[in-house]
Amino acid sequence: MGKKKLDWGALPFGYMKTDKRFVSNYKNGAWDKGKLTKDEKVVISECACVLQYAQTCFEGLKAYTTKDGRIVTFRPDLNAARMKSSCERLEMPVFPEERFVQACLDTIKANIDWVPPYGSGATLYVRPYMFGSNAVIGVKPADEYQFRILVTPVGPYFKGGVKPIVVRISDLDRAAPHGTGDIKAGLNYAMSLHNIVDAHKCGFAENMYTDPATHTYIEETGGANILFVKKDGKLVTPKSNSILPSITRRSLVQVAKDYLHMEVEELQINKNELSDFAEVGLCGTAAVISPIGKIVDHDKEILVPSGMEAIGPVLGKLRETLTGIQMGEIEAPAGWIYEIK
Repeated sequence: MGKKKLDWGALPFGYMKTDKRFVSNYKNGAWDKGKLTKDEKVVISECACVLQYAQTCFEGLKAYTTKDGRIVTFRPDLNAARMKSSCERLEMPVFPEERFVQACLDTIKANIDWVPPYGSGATLYVRPYMFGSNAVIGVKPADEYQFRILVTPVGPYFKGGVKPIVVRISDLDRAAPHGTGDIKAGLNYAMSLHNIVDAHKCGFAENMYTDPATHTYIEETGGANILFVKKDGKLVTPKSNSILPSITRRSLVQVAKDYLHMEVEELQINKNELSDFAEVGLCGTAAVISPIGKIVDHDKEILVPSGMEAIGPVLGKLRETLTGIQMGEIEAPAGWIYEIK
């Protein structure tokens, strides 16, 4: 049919119905073979477990057009492994990891005309998700599940490109101690919705959460991990058991070590130490890296030395290198890039 006629450079980060999506159902202890379908509607019982007890998890990855015209996606095997962890924690059946990866590739291929062109700044967002689908009224896991993958072309997560944002330190918690903060459960994001709406009303782009036990150490934001750069150039990531293991963060850490020959350290970061860092940024699938220019801790403003005008030199180089790998401009480590053929 040919590439869709969209204003690729003006796309929002939002949903747009595409041609096909993947659906597989779990019933009587087994997954069916699954299929690609044009039907975007989900039909479930009014008493479905997902509606009553929020038994659902999801993933997020992207497909890109590389500089040489190939269509690729980035490390879907890690998304499969992370969804496995989410399912195990939520007492959901695991969709086999090899099938997960193949279903992602098949769904991207079925929507190949929706993959934005190279240089547009847009990507094809891929959203695998699973939910308990049968009626459950007592508090217990469902017996039947549906695994689906949808795709939608998206623009940048933060409007205006890679510009420093202002965040606030939150009094609320993103996840409970020893809870579900380290898995990609829908309930974690539901808990953050009120807080992010309030943050936006107050003029902040995001909330920066501290550890739920003591409210002392920096953890992550509502939708992304956090990176810190020391004044000596060392990259630091927060250490915590309740942080989601971001695939983008893990990739950036490897890029920092192997491509940029940086020293990297994972440690607890006291919120009183924020002024000691030269650069701060968010990282995740949606934004890759979004620099932070100012952190507001109630009546105290912490101005990050890299400023409010542009991304700092270290995070800028990290972002440039990772996106170069994703877009085929820089040779990728073995196993990172999956080509859609």
